[in-house]
Amino acid sequence: MTVATVPSLAHKVGGAPAEDSIIVGTADWNLHFPATSVDQKDADTPDSWIPRDPRIQRLTGRHPLNCEAPMDVLMASGFITPPSIHYVRNHGAVPKLNWASHKIHIKGLVNTPLTLTMDELVALPSVTLPITLVCAGNRRKEENMCKKSIGFNWGPCAVSTSYWTGVHLGDLLRKAGINQSSGAQYVCFRGVQGELPKGDDGSYGTSLLLHYALDNANDVLVAYKQNHRWLTPDHGFPVRIIIPGFIGGRMVKFLEEITVTAVESNNFYHYHDNRVMPPHVDEELAKKEGWWFRPDYIINELNVNSAVSRPWHDDVIPTATNSTYEMSGYAYTGGGRKLIRVEVSLDIGKTWRQADIIRHETPTPAGKYWCWVFWKFEVQTVEFARASEVLVRAWDSSMNTQPAHLTWNVMGMMNNCNFRILIHQHVDDKGNMGLRFQHPAPVQPGALGSIGWREEEALARQGQEEAAAATTAAVVASKPAAAAAGGVAMYTMEEVEQHSTEESTWFVHEGKVYDATTFLEEHPGGAESILISAGMDATDEFNSIHSSKAKGMLKDYYIGELVTAEQKAAALAAAVTSADSKAPAAAITIT
Repeated sequence: MTVATVPSLAHKVGGAPAEDSIIVGTADWNLHFPATSVDQKDADTPDSWIPRDPRIQRLTGRHPLNCEAPMDVLMASGFITPPSIHYVRNHGAVPKLNWASHKIHIKGLVNTPLTLTMDELVALPSVTLPITLVCAGNRRKEENMCKKSIGFNWGPCAVSTSYWTGVHLGDLLRKAGINQSSGAQYVCFRGVQGELPKGDDGSYGTSLLLHYALDNANDVLVAYKQNHRWLTPDHGFPVRIIIPGFIGGRMVKFLEEITVTAVESNNFYHYHDNRVMPPHVDEELAKKEGWWFRPDYIINELNVNSAVSRPWHDDVIPTATNSTYEMSGYAYTGGGRKLIRVEVSLDIGKTWRQADIIRHETPTPAGKYWCWVFWKFEVQTVEFARASEVLVRAWDSSMNTQPAHLTWNVMGMMNNCNFRILIHQHVDDKGNMGLRFQHPAPVQPGALGSIGWREEEALARQGQEEAAAATTAAVVASKPAAAAAGGVAMYTMEEVEQHSTEESTWFVHEGKVYDATTFLEEHPGGAESILISAGMDATDEFNSIHSSKAKGMLKDYYIGELVTAEQKAAALAAAVTSADSKAPAAAITIT
């Protein structure tokens, strides 16, 4: 069914003031490209009321939503990203908030504590600015292929740009009045309470230096519109913080409280997220030695970074004749600095050539640059044929650039090494010769089924390539026999699906069945994050967000092997035959 108009979800569900429906084919439609229905993946989750674009790439399974757009979709939208494909970082279910009842409390070391309704907030003087948001985990999958961090696999598209409308935070703070003799140093932000499983009050919070927040040249916003319309649920309806040039983790969504304090935020997520520690610090050492609370390792401003959108992973260009090929991609930096150049190398970094920068923004009155740039670079295909790889790096106005090599850290954050693409000879099924490009770690395999080169390196290190090729068929064929020999229970997927409640919570991981019922209350992410995958194969969801330590804990909840109905029947028949022949039968459990 073709949808011609889409009504405002903020008005219809959230009670925000009425705004026009979005009409297909209009400029407003192109700015939003609104999702028109609830994705089946969300149907039985707490987010089942939120329409979402089916093109997004989900990185942590069905729930909570953490996603990025495919590179071609992101780039096709141009400078401004529609909210429907803008990257999303959710720590839990999206709170269902109401415009009329939601309030922002401004308190702490202020002369006049304030409580603002949404109507009062939007009546204040506002600004609208194009601002690029980036998750600190952008390109994390590359790090995870070297060594697993405690974060999930962001590809290179955890970056998006929108027009954000809101009130300068400095104006609100001056309205409340700062108590100058109080020792005020920070302004803390908190989302709604009870939203998340961790922390004293289940909220997401962080803080910012008060001096920075008071300076309107930094354009810190209490924002309520994205691309000129009320915020959508995934992006913080009805109100959120926007801090241009900073990592996304400082921009609290579902904002409820602003507190001026003498010390930084004590929120759980302020300390246990968004840190870059030295590469020798793993999760265990960070906890043991208190690295989470060392102030030197907090991250705020974005670093300089870039990525290639064309050629994309698994793209092939013909080599029958030489021709001009246009490479393209994006680059960004933080702190309001200007991105001044993008460079390409075709000789392993010996020489660099400048790409053309496409800049869509003008500097703010304070000379700040808050947005990404696009770049393009023309190369002859014969130059690709003579090269083994392509390197890309960017520079900003402080002469910051991207390092040649990746440096791992326990959170897998701020990866900004040279964007490196390998070039391979390629012959298609018709004998046509060409060159295939292999990116480091795309979210999904490419059009030809290839994975990234960092993924291949990881498999090689683990010795899995040869082992998988040699044993896959044998493992599948012998699973019932192995289970029978070891006295292990066997379950079909149909049987697993019967255990999807709090009373009996089973799931499958890599062909094995686990009963997590007794772990529901102990799980750090709350029972809901397990129940959402109960009765299902949770392999992808589990692997995307859990460390090797968590994987090692699975053995305590193992109850049997996953088999097909045919395999189970064969095992049962074998057991009966063994018993009939009075031969010593191996222990077997048929459930």
